[in-house]
Amino acid sequence: MKLASLKSTSLDGELVVVSRDNKTAVKVNTIAKSLRGALESWALCQPKLQDEYEKLNAGKSPEAFSVDETKFHSPLPRAFQWVDGSAFIHHVKLVRMARNAPLPETLETVPLMYQGGSDCFLAPNEDIPQRGFSHGTDFEGEVGVIVGDVPMGATPEEALKCIQLFVIINDVSLRGLIPAELKQGFGFLQGKPSSAFAPFAVTADELKGAWSEGRIHLPLLVEYNGKFFGKADAGQMHFHFGDLISHVAKTRNLSAGTIVGSGTVSNEDMAVGSSCLAEQRMLEKIHQGEFKTPFMKVGDTIKVQMLDKEGSDIFGTINQKVVQAE
Repeated sequence: MKLASLKSTSLDGELVVVSRDNKTAVKVNTIAKSLRGALESWALCQPKLQDEYEKLNAGKSPEAFSVDETKFHSPLPRAFQWVDGSAFIHHVKLVRMARNAPLPETLETVPLMYQGGSDCFLAPNEDIPQRGFSHGTDFEGEVGVIVGDVPMGATPEEALKCIQLFVIINDVSLRGLIPAELKQGFGFLQGKPSSAFAPFAVTADELKGAWSEGRIHLPLLVEYNGKFFGKADAGQMHFHFGDLISHVAKTRNLSAGTIVGSGTVSNEDMAVGSSCLAEQRMLEKIHQGEFKTPFMKVGDTIKVQMLDKEGSDIFGTINQKVVQAE
């Protein structure tokens, strides 16, 4: 099943069911007005939404309309909680090297995670505002999950059972601000502005077997300024999503609608490229002696998507451009 949120007068958008081929959709406000509302009553809403999905795919939805991805917000335009990990160790090593920071002693045993702002996500086709080039605007291609209620102390195995939906993400980072923030010893804030998500959140069956062992075993496709940038395999997470969710839930209950990100998808194989500029810059420094690729400037574009093994677009596409902030 595929779910999405049309832009509307509501801050939570208007819930719709989207066809498997991403071509048509139908409003389902008699079931739930928003995706957030559906997630909070998932046991009641999920079967009804599934029925609408099956009717839509069978061409039996008289009120179906054509999909225009520019009309959609991120699946959850806002959420009570957004937490992001750094589950790809190769990425951790490169970005720490880039800012001359030591690797944590628990690198392979304890997930690195931060809690981001979730009151207003960017839409999949919304411009990325840049206040100044010195802020070091970067994209970060990620995969993520949306959970139902997770009890405090849930084990990784129990946590995996709480996953309701899957998403892909552009976790925007301001590399020029992050080092100074981290030196203060209190984590990210200004260096992590609003993230964006591809328009469709999907259930596990839409991944057609690529979901296993708590990971999505598919490449995340990234284009920068219209050119290939990366196709790293999202299945190479060191920590799987059960590990990440369990880590967050160690001392708290998680509310339905909490989003958990994987961190930047990253592989050691240089042939697959990267999912962020910081990695490419560090590889340039290692192999060529200097940083060559600048961070994003006004007019630069980023595209992120994930295709299934048959070549179909699973989540819809993130298409964003950097603009000068007003």
